[in-house]
Amino acid sequence: MSYGIFSYSYDVLTENVEYERIADRVCSLLHKNSVDGGLLLDLGCGTGTLSFLLEKSGYDIIGVDASEDMLMIANEKKYEENSSAMFLCQRAEELDLFGTIDCAVSSLDTINHIDSLEKVEKAFSLVSLFMNMNGIFVFDMNTPFKHEKILGNNTFIYDMDEVYCAWQNTLDKENQKTDIDLDFFIKNEDDECYERYSESFSEYIYDIDDIIEIIKKCGFTLLETSDDYSESPVSDTTERITFVCKKTETIFKDELK
Repeated sequence: MSYGIFSYSYDVLTENVEYERIADRVCSLLHKNSVDGGLLLDLGCGTGTLSFLLEKSGYDIIGVDASEDMLMIANEKKYEENSSAMFLCQRAEELDLFGTIDCAVSSLDTINHIDSLEKVEKAFSLVSLFMNMNGIFVFDMNTPFKHEKILGNNTFIYDMDEVYCAWQNTLDKENQKTDIDLDFFIKNEDDECYERYSESFSEYIYDIDDIIEIIKKCGFTLLETSDDYSESPVSDTTERITFVCKKTETIFKDELK
């Protein structure tokens, strides 16, 4: 999945995302676990909005994303932000860094975009491989409840000055995923006409117990979970779970699948 036209509308379509609140909560969780600086991996960094906020909080940033288009925008914003963040185009399950990291973050359901539990395990193993002992990994995931009750088989319309987007979701229970079809209508500044673009991708539905088992297998200890980026406990109607993990066991490269 590379994201084409979606990349260029992503920041507009996510204007309602409370990035500052997410960054504050992530920093609070890292501080709580004695990680007050150092090298932070933003896995699935997209256009870099969260990366830049975390950098301003005192972390050195490596942003990784599978989409060249997303990273092109992140690199454009990098100069506007006077940032020294490094951005790498890699899939999560193919992560390959130049050295070790002190902490990692993966936000806004990046993990749900990985298309199998085996690849999720590989991604977590690689995060662990490159993380210093006692490092902290904070990530979130959309829950089965959200896919079945909020996302699945629903249509969302985004009508903005820069873009009109029809977002159609189809729940595929058999294959445990939600297929997402996007139709963009973007105004051509030359003649005021709208051009249509389409894009499709999927989010995968994972049982939380399976994710917890993978966390343990990859050398992490699960410290806590919460309802989204809050201090509230997880409930049956939680739409997004935030996980906080600590690296407590060494992963060796020859152990990776």
